[in-house]
This record gives sequence, C-alpha cells and structure tokens, in this order.
Amino acid sequence: MGEGIIPKRIKVANQARCIGCYSCMLACARTYYDTVSLKNSAIDIQTKGGIEEGFVSIVCHACIDPPCSRACPTGALTVRKGGGVILHNDLCEGCRYCVDACLIGAIHMDAYGKAVVCKHCGVCASYCPRDVLELRKVGDNGEEIMDTN
Repeated sequence: MGEGIIPKRIKVANQARCIGCYSCMLACARTYYDTVSLKNSAIDIQTKGGIEEGFVSIVCHACIDPPCSRACPTGALTVRKGGGVILHNDLCEGCRYCVDACLIGAIHMDAYGKAVVCKHCGVCASYCPRDVLELRKVGDNGEEIMDTN
C-alpha cells in the first residue's frame, strides 16, 4: 500500500438484514474473475439451516498475524497493512495449507486450484442491497478508525 493510504477491511455490520441474494458474491467474482461463478468469490453466504433460519456471511477477518500467511510454504500470502493478506497468485501452488489454517473458513480454492482471498476492496459492500457489509478504515494495528465527519 502506498504512503498515506489508509487500509480498509470488510465488516459484517448487519447480518440479520441478509436475504441471501448473493449480490455480494457475484460482484466479487465478476470484478476479479470476470465470471459469475459463486465459487470464485472471496465472500461466502450460507444458510444457517434453511431459509427460515437466516444467513451467515463468511469473509476474511483481516487478522493482524494471519495463520494463513504463516502456513503458506511458498510466500504466496503476505501480510497486508492493517490486517489480512495479499495473494501473489503466481506463487500459489494450490497446497491448501492456507485453507486449513484459516480459523473461520474464509479461504477456498478456485476452479484452477488457486487460493481465493478477500482483497478488502469493498465491491461486495457496494453491491449489497441491504447494507449487510461495510468497508471500514483501519489503522496499521487493525483497529477501526472512526470517521469524525
């Protein structure tokens, strides 16, 4: 990240509002893979036992000391300023160690056997019609920075 750029991360802010429309997942997949395959989304929406029970949003928590990065034997996942990781796709060998190491199950493999990780760009939040997701500013230590405007 360049100097003066404040890191951001995705936050599940209003889970009860989720209607399972998958707009966030489709926006992510379309933006980064130019496809509408839900498998290529870094965010995952799942039911909690049927539509009547609601939904859960699984997205990277932007760990300060990410276990997925420590587990990667090739250096394909490097620690991101403000928490989380940056994927260097050319270094990913598809070993799945990062998938096993992620404490919340936020990493999975795409159709080509490469890791899919959240970039914390906010495209999912911008397409969510129910404001379930928010893109929040964070400091280098991962703590949220509150807007004073």
